[in-house]
Amino acid sequence: MTTYRDAGVDIDAGDEFVERIKPHVRATFRPEVMTDLGGFGGLFRFQANRYQDPVLVSGTDGVGTKLKIAFLMDKHDTVGIDLVAMCVNDIAVSGAEPLFFLDYFATGKLSLKTAEAVVRGISDGCRQAGCALIGGETAEMPSFYAEGEYDLAGFAVGVVDRPKMIDGRQIVPGDAVIGLASTGVHSNGFSLVRKVLFEKSRLSVESVMPELGGALGETLLTPTRIYAKQVLSLAEACPIKGIAHITGGGITENLPRVFPARCGARIRRGSWPVLPIFQTIQERGGVELSEMYRVFNMGIGLILVVAPEHVDRVMAKAGEAGDRAYHLGEMVTQTTDEGVVEYVG
Repeated sequence: MTTYRDAGVDIDAGDEFVERIKPHVRATFRPEVMTDLGGFGGLFRFQANRYQDPVLVSGTDGVGTKLKIAFLMDKHDTVGIDLVAMCVNDIAVSGAEPLFFLDYFATGKLSLKTAEAVVRGISDGCRQAGCALIGGETAEMPSFYAEGEYDLAGFAVGVVDRPKMIDGRQIVPGDAVIGLASTGVHSNGFSLVRKVLFEKSRLSVESVMPELGGALGETLLTPTRIYAKQVLSLAEACPIKGIAHITGGGITENLPRVFPARCGARIRRGSWPVLPIFQTIQERGGVELSEMYRVFNMGIGLILVVAPEHVDRVMAKAGEAGDRAYHLGEMVTQTTDEGVVEYVG
């Protein structure tokens, strides 16, 4: 008699996986969560009476080819943090509080050890963001993925009171541009990273690089910084006019996404420390500086636009939350509606 296990899918392993991850998932629950893990859908009792005019904000993303580094190192407890960060940072730029998160984990053959490590990271990321992990999907698809590999996707939902929404419409020339430091490459540009460092420079994840302070793989797997709680705290401290999450497209492509018509930004290179990993990529790959700023975050993971009189307050408040903040430049007038980032210095 032929069984599902004969076809490569182990239902018993899936059941054991659910039992293993329950403690991690439950540790993220907020009071609004009404279901335990294992149901068909996650129930979240949204308390609309807390808001004047609640607006739900949603986002979805993945980790990209950074997963290849995790596969090479057989280290899977940090990419879950990346997954949460990529989703919640995107919704946080609207001033939204992340409420709940769902994940999708797909692999050819389920490894309980690997999958549990991934979900442990997702749970860690949810706790950092203050949101509940209320559900997800684990898909075992034989012959679809290479042995030992998997893919991840995440989905986040948050809420912001409409009067407190941050949308960039109030930005004017003369406003200040402030950057919060990234923790590294975060989760973008890894196809170029692998092309330059592994294919062209013949390095490996075990390569010890003094300029990076250790092994290359460890540097590349540094988790993406989660800024959700910081945004809420900063927004309470003073008015924030616009926020950009610096992901794929770098500063050059992401910052203009919050510009109103006829506004651009003048950014002073040298106003913040570019992390050594970016210098290594540029030098070893012969990558043009303009391309570096169009692909990578260059050491800045989140950018805020505020009125000039609020600069000191924002930077001090960011420091209290453990973030390094830098005054990057100012908003300027443009003659066209297409926002442009101009670099000086």
